[in-house]
Amino acid sequence: MGLWTKKSIAVLQGEAAGESEGHTLRRALGALNLTTLGIGAIIGAGIFVLTGTAAAQYAGPAIVLSFIVSGLGCLFAGLCYAEFASMIPIAGSAYTYGYATLGEFIAWIIGWDLILEYLFGASTVAVGWSGYFSAFMEQIGVHMPAAFTNAPLQYHETAAIDSVTQAVIHPAGFSQTGAVVNLPAMVLIALMTTLLVIGIKESARFNNFIVILKIAIVLLVIGFGFMYVNQANWHPFIPPNTGEYGHYGWSGIVRGAAVVFFAYIGFDAVSTAAQEAKNPQRDMPIGILGSLAICTVLYILMSLVMTGLAHYPELDVPHPVFVAIEKAGPALAWLGSIINIGAIAGLASVVLVMLMGQPRIFYSMARDGLLPPVFGKVHPRFKTPYVTTILTGIVAGVVAGLFPIGLLGELVSIGTLLAFVIVCAGIIVLRYKSPNLARPFRTPFVPVVPILGILICGYMMTSLPRATWERLIVWMIIGLAIYFFYSRSHSKLARAEGSA
Repeated sequence: MGLWTKKSIAVLQGEAAGESEGHTLRRALGALNLTTLGIGAIIGAGIFVLTGTAAAQYAGPAIVLSFIVSGLGCLFAGLCYAEFASMIPIAGSAYTYGYATLGEFIAWIIGWDLILEYLFGASTVAVGWSGYFSAFMEQIGVHMPAAFTNAPLQYHETAAIDSVTQAVIHPAGFSQTGAVVNLPAMVLIALMTTLLVIGIKESARFNNFIVILKIAIVLLVIGFGFMYVNQANWHPFIPPNTGEYGHYGWSGIVRGAAVVFFAYIGFDAVSTAAQEAKNPQRDMPIGILGSLAICTVLYILMSLVMTGLAHYPELDVPHPVFVAIEKAGPALAWLGSIINIGAIAGLASVVLVMLMGQPRIFYSMARDGLLPPVFGKVHPRFKTPYVTTILTGIVAGVVAGLFPIGLLGELVSIGTLLAFVIVCAGIIVLRYKSPNLARPFRTPFVPVVPILGILICGYMMTSLPRATWERLIVWMIIGLAIYFFYSRSHSKLARAEGSA
C-alpha cells in the first residue's frame, strides 16, 4: 500500500467491460471517428502558425527535417500509446497507463501534468483562433475593438532597454497591455464546451465536418502551391549556423523540432476517448497511428511548399501560409480567403478535441478516488462527464481571456513531452514485469522504440527555456500538495489494500 500501489490490468479491463453500469460513458466512436479526432487535434496551430515562425527563426527550409525529427519522437510515443490503449480501453490516457505500470504516485503526476496539455492547450489554441477570426472579420468589413480581442496581460522573459536612451521599454515579467479581455477566445471555448456536454457523437460529427474542410484546404495549398515554387528559395537548404546554438545549422533543426512539436500535440487525445470507442482493441491503434501518419505527411509537404513560395525570413508572421500564397502573385489570390476560413475552422476543432480530453482524465481520477466524486459524474441523458466538461470550459475560458499565447504554448509543450516520456517508460516496465499479458497491439522492437521515444522527447524538453522548466516545477509542487493532503487518503485502491 502507498505511493507505488498499482492498479492491475485485470481490474482496468473489468472496468472497461462494465457497460451495464448506469454511470459509464457511451461507446459511439469507430476507427474513422477516432482517426478524425486525432487529425482534428493535430492540424491547427502547427500548420497555420508555427511552421513559418520556426522556419524563419531556427531552421530555414530545413524545417522539413525539424518536422521529421518531431514526428519520429511522436511516432515512438504513439506506438507505446497504441499498445496501452488496446490493452486498457479506459478513459484517462497516460494517467491510466501510469497507474497500471508505475504506481499511483506517478499516475497522479501524469494526470496533473496532462492538465497542462489539454486545458492550457485549449486556451492556447483559442487565443490563436481569436487572432485569425479578428483578421477575417476585418477583411469582411467588421471592426472588432482591440480592447476585446487581446489579452490584458503580456509576459516578457527579460527587460527590453532602449539602446539610445537606456530607458526601460518594458520590464521583465508580466505587464498590462491596456486590453480588457480576449472575448472571441472565451466565446469559442463556451460554444465548444456546450457541444461536448450535449454528446460525444454530436461532437465527433462536428469534428468530422471540420476535418474534411481543413484537409481539403491544406491539399489545395499543397497542390496549387507546388506549381509556383521557386526552387532558389530552398538554397541553402540548411542555412549556416550564426554562431549561436539553435539559430540555423543542425542545432537550429533540433530547436525547430522542439518548437514545431506543438504542431503534433493532440494525437494522444485519441486515447482519452478509449472508453467511448466501439471496438477499442482494434480501433484505438488505428486512430492514434493513422492520424499521426496522415498529419506528418501533410506537414512535410506543406513546409516544402511554404519555404518554396517565400524566402524563409519572410515567414516570421502570425499568418505565414497567407504570406506564402501571396508570393505566388495574382494567380493564387483566390486561395487567400479560403486559407483564413480553413484556419478558423481548423483551430476551432483543435479546441474541441483538447476540451474533450481533459474532462475524461478528471473522470478517471475521480473514479479512482484521487479527486472528489463530483468530478466523476456522468450526465444521465447525454452520457458525458458534464461536471468536469463545464469546469474545464470555465477555467480554459478565463485563461484564454487573460493570458498571451507564447507563455501558454511553452507550458503545453513541456507538459506533453513529460507525459510521452513516462508512457514510453511504462511500456518497458510492463513488458519486463508482465510479459504474458494479452496485447491486441504490440509496440514493435521493445525496448528500442520506447527508449528512442524517451531520448527524443527528453532532448526536446532540454531545449525549452529555463523559465518554462521553473513553471513546470511550481505546477508540480502544487499538484504534490493536493496529492498528499487529499488524494492519497481518498484513493480507493490504497484503502482497499489497507483493509485487505
